[in-house]
Amino acid sequence: MARCTAPVRGHRTASAAADCPACGNRYRSYSSPSSYSSSYSSSEKFSSRSSGTTTAKSTKPRWSRAGSTIMYTPAEVRTLTPVRENVEKRSTIPELRDVFLCHAWDDRKGPAKELHDLLESKGVSVWFSEKDVLLGSPLLREIDKGLVKSRIGIVLVTPSLLQRLKGEGIADKELSALLARDLLVPIVHNTNYEALREVSPLLGSRSGLSTSEDTMVEVAAKIAELVIVL
Repeated sequence: MARCTAPVRGHRTASAAADCPACGNRYRSYSSPSSYSSSYSSSEKFSSRSSGTTTAKSTKPRWSRAGSTIMYTPAEVRTLTPVRENVEKRSTIPELRDVFLCHAWDDRKGPAKELHDLLESKGVSVWFSEKDVLLGSPLLREIDKGLVKSRIGIVLVTPSLLQRLKGEGIADKELSALLARDLLVPIVHNTNYEALREVSPLLGSRSGLSTSEDTMVEVAAKIAELVIVL
């Protein structure tokens, strides 16, 4: 049987331990560079994959409530921060609705009504065309009037809205003014921002929220956090 040389020579160096007839094979198998490298590489790849999948929605803005579980992408936080700042400035103005909801006529009993009901269930007061806007009024003029009486405006962008915008055209000057005020948040539903940019480059240049990334319930929760100032 091979005898350990540690009592005589010691194992103070890697070469000494490797030369030991009793311990050398075990030491070499434990400390094999290729084995260690392979293990570390696999761990690193797993960590990279994990971070890649969890950082998409891993941010909380400063206005998140204590205990909130709602997560945002960094892009959403960048987009919504100036809107929140304006919400806070307008929070002292009396008799304002929290949200003005702009939508296409065809969506009034579908996704617009769903979003309206979800927001109100979360304590958000909503300016909704079915209750507050005269039918037949120009779309952008009503948006402007609604924003005067609301803290922010939401545009529910659907295929129906895109069709309506194509038919009526876009007043770039008016829309530019609304966007410059940082009071307008697009919510894209059953379409995408590429399609919106083809109809309205100005509105499409402003990122917002999308039901392709979040459910309507999650979108409503984010809007509620955005507009309610405690």
